[in-house]
Amino acid sequence: MPVSCSSCGEKRAALKRPKTGHSLCKECFFMAFEEEVHQTIVNASLFKSGESVAIAASGGKDSTVLAHVMKVLNERYNYGLELMLISVDEGITGYRDDSLETVKRNQQQYELPLKIVSYEELYGWTMDAIVKQVGLKNNCTFCGVFRRQALDRGALMLKVDKICTGHNADDVAETVLMNVLRGDIARLRRCTAISTASEGEGVVPRCKPLKYAYEKEIVLYAYFKKLDYFSTECIYSPNAYRGHARTFLKDLESIRPSSIIDIIHSGENLSVREGVKMPVQGTCSRCGYISSQALCKSCVLLEGLNRGLPKLGIGKHHRLHGKILSQQPLTEKEERKLKSVEF
Repeated sequence: MPVSCSSCGEKRAALKRPKTGHSLCKECFFMAFEEEVHQTIVNASLFKSGESVAIAASGGKDSTVLAHVMKVLNERYNYGLELMLISVDEGITGYRDDSLETVKRNQQQYELPLKIVSYEELYGWTMDAIVKQVGLKNNCTFCGVFRRQALDRGALMLKVDKICTGHNADDVAETVLMNVLRGDIARLRRCTAISTASEGEGVVPRCKPLKYAYEKEIVLYAYFKKLDYFSTECIYSPNAYRGHARTFLKDLESIRPSSIIDIIHSGENLSVREGVKMPVQGTCSRCGYISSQALCKSCVLLEGLNRGLPKLGIGKHHRLHGKILSQQPLTEKEERKLKSVEF
């Protein structure tokens, strides 16, 4: 027997919301989804009228839905924002080159300016070349560090006030779990923040309008809206640590759908007892980017790649930063440990 929409009561329900369990028609679902994102933006005061905002666009479902919803809400509620797209080309043949074609189509569909920055242009390396040197086990570390800095550099080129990312509720909950498993208190404290203030020169504030949106609902929104997005997973990510946290989270969600939001709220309400030593935020001595060490992670990873020592940026090698900065040669034992790719 057909089920009626629990919101309007007139049309036939097209889906059951994973987040709330309500049966809704397509139109009511669209409105509910968009209104929840609007409330997230308003409650957290994410934007001010007149700001220029760069939407981090990868061509995937999250960033495509984010771009669409931000354009809709900006016009519906007169946010007064100047929106544009920014993409990072990591240099992954057969993956990023294809997804960037989707981004270029999105640019035309949403009539938004687009800026593309590449790893090769910024760092002199592509992910294809990095993977050849470091292997498949820790390549995501390189990509994540480089992408964060690349987004900031691209945003500075565009002279925007904020960067908007497509991180959804599942992403945030996964990050909470990963930081708990790693025992990383510093990251655990800030990973649930919906926005970051400017952390220094060269760093543009970021925000997550989709922070409370379930991944399943983002997929449904993109599907029913017939949005143009790229759905292939990165060819270098099968061994990513995040994948294990994602599998665990999906198992929890199948038993208790509210687990995702529950984990986020747990992270938001976390308090660290007094006296616990936390990293002090400073700047990199080489490039000026934010860092709690003498050298930022990006500079250390690049140094390792350029010296043929891929393990230099993996793990804790802070004691070597002084040698790197003063351009002292490493000992034979140090080089032998850092050259190994069996990690």
